[in-house]
Amino acid sequence: MVILNKIKASTLMETLIATVLIMVIFIITSLILNNLFSNSIKHNTRSITAKLNEIEYLYINDKLSLPYYNDYNGWEIEMVTSKNPDEVHLKASKTNTTKVVEKSVFSK
Repeated sequence: MVILNKIKASTLMETLIATVLIMVIFIITSLILNNLFSNSIKHNTRSITAKLNEIEYLYINDKLSLPYYNDYNGWEIEMVTSKNPDEVHLKASKTNTTKVVEKSVFSK
């Protein structure tokens, strides 16, 4: 006859506790990642920065006249002369938030 050895196994309670711990860690991790991704989307200014660079390029190459005002994807863009005659102030402000991107452009 074959003698069966008793194998140590975990109880149902230990398995449930381990499952709950894994689920809590997963939930906390997913909340942190969700917060990181939503903040990176909210604070992304790449498109408006590219548009401001385009406007700067057009101004330097005499394709725009001052003052310049435009709306772009919910941003209000304005380009006006500043107190310094060699400097032009370029400003983009988001219409539904208080976010502002500013840039100074120096004439040739």
